[in-house]
Amino acid sequence: MNIQTPIRTADDFLRWNEGREGKREFVRGRIVEMMTGGSRRHAELFLQLAFAIRQGLADPTLRITAADYGVRTAAGIRYPDVLVLRDEGDGRDLATACPLVIGEILSPSSLAIDFGEKAAEYTALPSLLHYLVLSQDEPRLWLWRRGEDGAFGSPEMIAGAEESVALDGLGLSLALADLYRGIA
Repeated sequence: MNIQTPIRTADDFLRWNEGREGKREFVRGRIVEMMTGGSRRHAELFLQLAFAIRQGLADPTLRITAADYGVRTAAGIRYPDVLVLRDEGDGRDLATACPLVIGEILSPSSLAIDFGEKAAEYTALPSLLHYLVLSQDEPRLWLWRRGEDGAFGSPEMIAGAEESVALDGLGLSLALADLYRGIA
């Protein structure tokens, strides 16, 4: 569902959206209502991903945020499930244009957007090192990683509880068995 308002810019949207109930993004000049009330698996995997990254981070200048903190893209404002960024700017900021890692948990309603629009928007961000999309049904994820040439290639699919995903840009590796413990 799209909401029609006189909001024209990402900054207008952020001010308008602050403190409102529900979940929405600002995409190509339109306010788009997002899904709320996700599954328990989605919620658990979201937390386990955030905690696993948090536990593995050695750099005290990095921060992990959740779905309430925005990312500025060329198309507008997105709210990824998990976000890693440098501790820069004002702690009262409502969004960043400089994420290092973005993680999205797949839902039936988000599949095409997470692999299409969001992948294109996120991988166009100069600061981004890794974009992860995680299945909530089985130990399987897709990783876009910035190459040595500075470009993102096709996503790498990593599947199986015995596998790990290396987030070289953060100097850490995440075991899928840990991420999916008790979930799938």
